[in-house]
Amino acid sequence: ANWMPDLFMKRVRDELDWTLFSPDETPDLHHIYGKKFEATYEKYEKMAKEGKVSLYKVVKARDLWRRMLTMLFETGHPWITWKDPSNIRSPQDHVGVIHNSNLCTEITLNTSEDETAVCNLGSVNLSRHVMEKRLDQELIRDTVSIAMRMLDNVIDICFYPTVEAKNSNMRHRPVGLGVMGFQDALYLLDINFDSEASCDFADRSQEMVSYYAILTSSELARERGAYQTFKGSKWDRGILPQDTIELLERERGDKIDVPRIERLDWSIVREAIRRNGIRNSNCLAIAPTASISNISGTSSTIEPIYKNLYVKANQSGDFTIINPYLVDDLKKLNLWDYEMLGKIKYLDGSIAEISEIPRWLKEKYKEAFEINPRWLIKSAAYRGRWLDQSQSLNIFYRGSSGKDIADIYMYAWEMGLKTTYYLRTLGASQVEKSTLDASIFGATHRREENMAEALGRVMQLKHTLGVSSEMEILTPAPSISQIMEDSEKIQVVLAKSKEGDAKLCKIDDPNCEACQ
Repeated sequence: ANWMPDLFMKRVRDELDWTLFSPDETPDLHHIYGKKFEATYEKYEKMAKEGKVSLYKVVKARDLWRRMLTMLFETGHPWITWKDPSNIRSPQDHVGVIHNSNLCTEITLNTSEDETAVCNLGSVNLSRHVMEKRLDQELIRDTVSIAMRMLDNVIDICFYPTVEAKNSNMRHRPVGLGVMGFQDALYLLDINFDSEASCDFADRSQEMVSYYAILTSSELARERGAYQTFKGSKWDRGILPQDTIELLERERGDKIDVPRIERLDWSIVREAIRRNGIRNSNCLAIAPTASISNISGTSSTIEPIYKNLYVKANQSGDFTIINPYLVDDLKKLNLWDYEMLGKIKYLDGSIAEISEIPRWLKEKYKEAFEINPRWLIKSAAYRGRWLDQSQSLNIFYRGSSGKDIADIYMYAWEMGLKTTYYLRTLGASQVEKSTLDASIFGATHRREENMAEALGRVMQLKHTLGVSSEMEILTPAPSISQIMEDSEKIQVVLAKSKEGDAKLCKIDDPNCEACQ
């Protein structure tokens, strides 16, 4: 990962120079941030010009930024993370500096010579808390309260392989309660991911989780005592995570465009902390949850669905997994059958090109690469104001424009994000499908190249069968979905000619591949 100061982002934005130093001549830069970093950095630049620094190099900030993003596009690394928002918004700014995040970029805790940061994680499945088209606040309260107690217990019963790890965890007692099933919750609420309503839900849902997590930690402090370094922390100074957006704005000198409203009565939380202290230095972090989301049968973390259809492999074999919410909606419209499954398979899970599916359904079931990444960033920024740590945020981008990528990450910085995770991009090939008829579609991993060949096969079959004019292909330039639709009609004709009727899947048959 790159641990980026705000000053560098300002230099990129303003097309200015950046000076590279050797850390043996500038040892304090790694341990300071904000305005103090900017003043010290500019002092070293002045010293370099005066010949008082021996090893340095001046480059264009945009050229260095471009090199970073080129590598990011090619490999998914280095992840872009920002030191200033991570430190300025940290509740533990009184006892040390955050020098980096963890591997998945959601943990932002102090480290030092005698402390190795440790964090204990859990996630609330939002989709299990949607009842009757609303997020059930009482159910969130119960789940979060239990989860926080469990996470605090883990600190005491955990095995620590190093003294430094035990020192850190026992002194500060940080935990990271996050969320998963965000996309599934949106499905249940009939909210499109790329919408203002989705950002509003990210804001509201995270406020609920954060409210009860922090309140429970304060109640634990009353029962068990506050963590050792509570005195002097932001908690002790009456500063909650949502208050730190203003601190970041002041230190950075730029407006951060996120809401500032509070829907819940936070005066209760503030009073509890004033009276009891708080048990955990940090309470909130959103981890990737890839494995536990699969185990829980929900969508991963805070991301849009990656694919509406994919194949999962484990020791028991290969399983075709299809988005159950999509299947339910297609059944309601009488659109779910083997033909529809074949189209979705051919299009790698996307339904964007399937003509008989209505537009509103296509909007609801967009896959990750069909959503503008700015929506992921905006919802993360709205959610992030309630977090005392960070969130593991993948960026999904289907293009190859360096300018677009630069704009995406500049937008993430402008919105006050602390960290990002992988940059996910699309490969040039398509997955081969062993369960589709290659005699109709050709090699499906080269779909675009095979359109003309597939069209030729369709026309040849139509000529052979003497298919009526009602099945003529639209002209000019038929789309992939039109070719598929025409070929499937031919298959229906073939089935009728052999058995007198078309064979479709049994919609509610648990042994049917389409209904797995």
